[in-house]
Amino acid sequence: MLEEAKHMMKIRPILLALLLCLLVLILGGSGEENIRHQTVQRIVAIGDLHGDLQATRSALRLGGAIDEQDRWIGGDLVVVQTGDQLDRGDHEKAIFDLLSRLTHEAAAAGGAFHVLNGNHELMNARLDLRYVTEGGFADFQEFAAESEADSLLQSFPPEQRGRVAAFRPGGPYALVLAKQNLFVIIGKNVFVHGGITPPHLEFGLEKLNDQVRSWLSGRGNCPEIIHTGQSPTWERSFSDDVEADDCELLARVLKELGVDRMVVGHTVQEAGITPLCEGKVWCIDTGMSAHYGGSVQVLEIMGSQVRILGKQ
Repeated sequence: MLEEAKHMMKIRPILLALLLCLLVLILGGSGEENIRHQTVQRIVAIGDLHGDLQATRSALRLGGAIDEQDRWIGGDLVVVQTGDQLDRGDHEKAIFDLLSRLTHEAAAAGGAFHVLNGNHELMNARLDLRYVTEGGFADFQEFAAESEADSLLQSFPPEQRGRVAAFRPGGPYALVLAKQNLFVIIGKNVFVHGGITPPHLEFGLEKLNDQVRSWLSGRGNCPEIIHTGQSPTWERSFSDDVEADDCELLARVLKELGVDRMVVGHTVQEAGITPLCEGKVWCIDTGMSAHYGGSVQVLEIMGSQVRILGKQ
């Protein structure tokens, strides 16, 4: 009886992982989502969350997306979260669950919810765990049950093995990340975690996006550009010490994409959401998570009108 109970405890996390993967496939279709979408009436863009559920809820309520019970009330609103849901906070799993549910509720109401991958999502898939909190390891410990038979998991400390099993390419939460794009273009607006530069255009945004999806799904290698400071998830040319040459480069990128502005996260703006290059780029990482202690703000875009919601 005892041996049977031990066996059930071992296979339970596997069954949970398989169930999660099945839900991803059933609820999300094939996983392929176009990165370009038509103009919509109202967009709300939200920056880096870093494991802070309270800040996440506050931002969503500020943008008119959810009510006090976390239910979608946005109607045909389109929300874009520009990446870095992970690391530096203890509530990552709860944030994943909330954003996943809202994605389906928004679609059912005629709206949309686009969650992008940032550098911290891809770092976890590469098993770079330097910014994971104790709570972040504990939340995924259930996936470590089969670590004794897995040489990769054995190479990590016991408390980290569940996280590794969950986020390594092909793992249950890597498959969730594989549902998320690197970029999304809505009307005349392009959204990305770090920035888009000519090397990304030369590579091809769709091609880069598809290859990262395949890697996260466990079906291919990660493109080399993702490992460098030139990655669209690490790029800071348009959000940190921006000079005239950077603005000229940005203008060329926007022209080639056929859009008016770029919206980026990644670089904390201590003064709050900041427009640069005469409003051609909006930097929306306010450091709203508890780790940074910044203010909760979101960016609202309605046609050509752009405004900041929340206290400056």
